[in-house]
Amino acid sequence: MENNHNTVRPNSSVTIRGPKPSLSKAQIALAATSIADKEGLSAVTMKRIAHEVGLTTMALYRYFPGKAEIVAEMIDSVADSDCTFGKPSSPWSIRVKQWAHQCLAIYLKHPWFLEATTARQIPMGPNELLWMEAALSFLAESGLKAMKRQEAFFAIVGHVRGHATFQWSKEFPQAKGDLKREFHQALNLDPKRYPALFELIRSGTLNKGSLGSFDFGLDCIVNGIRAGVSDR
Repeated sequence: MENNHNTVRPNSSVTIRGPKPSLSKAQIALAATSIADKEGLSAVTMKRIAHEVGLTTMALYRYFPGKAEIVAEMIDSVADSDCTFGKPSSPWSIRVKQWAHQCLAIYLKHPWFLEATTARQIPMGPNELLWMEAALSFLAESGLKAMKRQEAFFAIVGHVRGHATFQWSKEFPQAKGDLKREFHQALNLDPKRYPALFELIRSGTLNKGSLGSFDFGLDCIVNGIRAGVSDR
């Protein structure tokens, strides 16, 4: 007897209704990063990003709940790296220094990165965690105990961030001029009170900054780690 009931054919397909995403989160983060690089983190708004990528502001919310999530994606995107930091056969101290230099390069290339990571509202992303994993593994080779590795890691990160802060402060001529003027006014009031500072200003090295100062501080940290291991 013939079956009059409708059956589903094996080759039939189900159509999913609704708009399909036309962009990836990485593409949106890239557009937001470009805005921040040129105009600062304050210029990164949902409306501005949506305009840059050709979406409506409401459509952008299908990808990210808000600006905090986009900034988190931006941070993790610029931290994308293979995390090799030199040859595996190199001593831990060399690899730690290479790690610090590459980390500093991110801060200097992206002026907003310092502000974004300071005010972060979301935990670190997978790329950032790989950076942390790499640094801690190098420090493990030094012989430090787990707690001391954490302390050494934050000492290195603090050094990187401090140098990045100093380097970016030099990019503002007005602030730099005011700082010099304040130093000179203090010396003129009582030069004998600041002999070391007076000598530094007279030498012409004040506010110059250099990669040499970064390496000097990094060497101090590495040598301190070695001394700590030896003392133990």
